[in-house]
Amino acid sequence: MEELEKVQRKLPSQEIDYFKIGKILLSRWYWIAASVILASAISYTYLWYTPKIYATSGTLKIEEKKSEISDLISVMTVPERGPSKIQSITSVLTSRSLILTAIKDLDYRTSFYISGRVRTTESYPQKPLDINLIKFDSLNFFHSLMTFKPVNQQTYNLSYKLNGKDVQANHNYGSLVSIGNTSFRIKYPGTVPSNTIYQFKFNIPEDFIGRVQGGLYAGETAKNSNIIAIQETDSNPQFAADVLNAIMNEYVIFDRNQKAQSASQMIDFIDSQLAYLSSEVKGSEKSIESYKKKSKILDVTAASTTSATKASELETNKSLLKIQLIALDQLAEQINKEKNNVTLNFNVGGTNLPSLEALVTRLDNLITERASLLSTYNADSQPIQNINQSILQIKNTALNNIKQIRVGLEKNVQYLDSQLGQVNTTIEALPAAQRDMVSLQRDFEINDKVYSFLSEKKLEAQISRAGILPGATIIELAQPNFNPVSPNEHNIHRTAIILGLAIGLGMIILIRVLNPFIYDKETVESLTSIPILGVIRKFPDEIDENNKQALAVAKPKSIFAESVRSVRTNLSFLASEKTNKVICITSEVAGEGKSFVAVNLSSTLSLIDKKVILIAADLRRSRLHKTFQVPNDVGLTNYLAHQAEIDDIIQTVDVQTGLDFIVSGPVPPNPSELLHSNRMKALVEELKKRYDVIMIDTAPIGLVSDAIPLIRMSDINVFVIRSGKSKFYAATVPQRIAQEYQLDNTVIVLNAFEEDLLHSRYYTTKFTGEYTGSRYYYYSDYSGYEGSGYYLDDEKKKWWNPKNWF
Repeated sequence: MEELEKVQRKLPSQEIDYFKIGKILLSRWYWIAASVILASAISYTYLWYTPKIYATSGTLKIEEKKSEISDLISVMTVPERGPSKIQSITSVLTSRSLILTAIKDLDYRTSFYISGRVRTTESYPQKPLDINLIKFDSLNFFHSLMTFKPVNQQTYNLSYKLNGKDVQANHNYGSLVSIGNTSFRIKYPGTVPSNTIYQFKFNIPEDFIGRVQGGLYAGETAKNSNIIAIQETDSNPQFAADVLNAIMNEYVIFDRNQKAQSASQMIDFIDSQLAYLSSEVKGSEKSIESYKKKSKILDVTAASTTSATKASELETNKSLLKIQLIALDQLAEQINKEKNNVTLNFNVGGTNLPSLEALVTRLDNLITERASLLSTYNADSQPIQNINQSILQIKNTALNNIKQIRVGLEKNVQYLDSQLGQVNTTIEALPAAQRDMVSLQRDFEINDKVYSFLSEKKLEAQISRAGILPGATIIELAQPNFNPVSPNEHNIHRTAIILGLAIGLGMIILIRVLNPFIYDKETVESLTSIPILGVIRKFPDEIDENNKQALAVAKPKSIFAESVRSVRTNLSFLASEKTNKVICITSEVAGEGKSFVAVNLSSTLSLIDKKVILIAADLRRSRLHKTFQVPNDVGLTNYLAHQAEIDDIIQTVDVQTGLDFIVSGPVPPNPSELLHSNRMKALVEELKKRYDVIMIDTAPIGLVSDAIPLIRMSDINVFVIRSGKSKFYAATVPQRIAQEYQLDNTVIVLNAFEEDLLHSRYYTTKFTGEYTGSRYYYYSDYSGYEGSGYYLDDEKKKWWNPKNWF
């Protein structure tokens, strides 16, 4: 563990290279461009096929207006509705009944559509066809969409679905068309292009309620203001403006009618009382005249007149009290029925009832609020139950007040009855004729005064009703707005670009995150403290399966050949005290290019007057004989099995003097034991006497243990990591082997490197300070030098160069 920690401390420091991060992201710029283009194409397609939504708005000002007529007389006004007034108004504006009334103000009967290739659009308010409805039952009519296609100047084609079946037929213009309970005629529309397709259907007002309510919004423009903004969104801007104006106009009418309702109730009540008193007054007049003629009474005395006048006043007050009792009974009945806009009919005798009026106002507010909540909640929900409880409490309080007021009025009636008893006693003392006359006169005066009082109140109520103005004023009518609010093209295009960039960059990041392979030297340096001897570039041309070409020799002026020479140079610094060097080349798994590296290093070493021998020590799966195109009948296996001698297995390369090789020979049943034998050690010792460099190509160390004895006897152990093939785990293998067998001669060669910024690390290694004494070698990956002119074998013909055209 201490050794491992020591090794970890020796890892070189690596700093983030922001310029390199930018290069990594731009390395696949075409991914980003493609994802942006694709996202933009999707956004344009979405906008093309998505219907546009338009919004129009109008404003209402809510205020209590007072007419000049109402200044002529003191009249009762409808009380304010308190804090819930705006909420009540918005509830009325969005109510089904008001919307239904507003729709009836529009030309709703027939809807027309123009059928296009992409979508069908409503043609409102234009009517391309003149359709005359002959028979139409609003409860049972043909609802489905019908398609109109002109045939010629006399006929047209009409298609629709009836009972799930497609129906198509030609009709003459002006002829009667009957579909179920619906009959209509279509007049000749004039010049119509033959490729034009119109669609239409018949409606009732209820068909538009959902459409209007779905796009309707009403609310205050600012908190505690008296300005209400109303907005309607719809796919047809003209329809949205027309229906919104109709709603505002209908609300103004509704508001005025509601305010006049109290005065109308008062007038109806007074009319019912006047109808009775009118006959009573006329009857009293006739009775007096008849009695005067019959009794020949010309006048009554002053005493009888005074008594009659007093009795008349008492009877008048008593009648007025009875009328007030009737009004209280009517109010109690309205409260019990929870009738909307419960009001006191009028005040009698100047008696004000402020407490009762406050309760009535509160009850009105709660009833209105409940009606508003019922549009959102059902009757059994908790908010409705709570408001019902409040209404019940106020009803009980109001009815108790009415009961107390009624008791007071009844006591007043009893008092007036006692006073009338005294007056009647005085009248009874008069002569019989005078007494009868006083009685008749008293009835007349009572009826006449009450009639006059009620007539005066009726006049006041009529003036009040005539002077009522609506509490809402249309400040701004809705105008068609042809700029769509949805979909928001700018936001969608911007979102598409951002999403395209995110997808492109996300693909780059995701591929980097999911990448398990080593691609560059910075990755190796971050995983292990074993030094990198060099980087061998990827050979630019096609290589055959068995590596038959001596590539470094075949293309001596290529970047690949130069990278092999760089590794060869760094090899000379290792075990420099040794005259004859044993170099073992291995890797973690097969396919990482250890044989390829061995062949090319051997060939380049032989070019500098070194006697080199290459041994194929992978006894299980060697390909060296295929590379040099020789048979594999006799080789290392035969020697180790005492079936051949050294000179029998050594072969010479024809094309290059100074390079010999030993093939693996037949595959033995015990390759590991053969390589662990003393005969293998003896072979190496003998070869040291004959050659400067002994290059041993071993089996993959991560798969089998065959290479362990060769690694332990070697002067230099080269561990091959292939760019894009070896996984991260492979970089830790040489360090573990070096620690396990106490080796200090292990180095790493990065093979088949090809610059790919997508998988490169975004940091750079810094060798400063504490690393100066460590074993690190100078090497280059030759990135960016392809066009320097030094590597002639790698130069490619440029299409723009005229010299390469012939």
